[in-house]
Amino acid sequence: MRRPLTRRPLTRSRRDDLTGRLLVSPTVLVVFLVVVLPFFAVVAFGFLNVRLVDIPRISLFDLEFTVDNFSTVLSSTVFWTSFRTTAIYATATTLGAIAAGLAVAIALRHPFPGRGLIRALVLIPYVLPIVAATTIWKTLLNSQYGVVNAFGTEFLGWDGPIAFLSTTSQTFLGIPVPVTLVVVVLFEIWKTAPLAFLFITARLQVIPGELEEAASIDGASITQRFRYIVMPQLRGVVALLILLRFIWSFQSFNDIYLLTGGAGGTQVMAIKVYDELITRANIGTAAAYGLVMTVILAVLMAVYVRANRAENIG
Repeated sequence: MRRPLTRRPLTRSRRDDLTGRLLVSPTVLVVFLVVVLPFFAVVAFGFLNVRLVDIPRISLFDLEFTVDNFSTVLSSTVFWTSFRTTAIYATATTLGAIAAGLAVAIALRHPFPGRGLIRALVLIPYVLPIVAATTIWKTLLNSQYGVVNAFGTEFLGWDGPIAFLSTTSQTFLGIPVPVTLVVVVLFEIWKTAPLAFLFITARLQVIPGELEEAASIDGASITQRFRYIVMPQLRGVVALLILLRFIWSFQSFNDIYLLTGGAGGTQVMAIKVYDELITRANIGTAAAYGLVMTVILAVLMAVYVRANRAENIG
């Protein structure tokens, strides 16, 4: 007669492993439903010729995979125009925000009366709701009753009010200036420079003061101390800020849409995705635009990771 099968008791490590899996399973499920599944859906739509009106009556048997969406996107002059605008916008806002944050962090580095209040005021643009911030700027720049135009026509000798939020290009001193694009870049710098200020200030707090004191005793000037002591200490955080800020700016939508709606030469790729999906009701092309953006950002991320790894190894 055969003995009944009995389960071996679980070891403590095995029980801990099963408990850990059970604890993280809700998070894994949520991430799969909220992130992974929608991403795969976007990938699928990118290879399907589907419009919003087709969804209620389409079935799985009607789906035909094609690369026509990507061919349409990559061969379109609108795509390359929006890509160029996005690259200019992302680069300008990234460098401008980090430069402004660095300048303010250095200026407020050493204690003085009222420094805490000024630091708090610097953070206001970052914590201000985006709707409120864009409303303030649109009011100030309004061509009919805006303070900026009133000041310019009254004291700066402007011939007339400037439509800051809808002018693709205007000549100043013989130089064509993309007015609206400059405005959205300045807005983004004003809105996001406080984040760079926070990162850089936090790093400045842990730089050993003895290094600068020793350099000062040896006769190093302020510029030399900043160049050879402070900046090398900030290199890592600045590199991280450049990556993060560029990624966020490259896919920026809310700021530009609320300010200009994509008018005046500010149709970045995120705005184009919105237009393809909502205005043209073309899910396939919108998904293709989104996937192209994802590939570009993934390449940038891979370059950063590889450069950072090579630097650590070296």
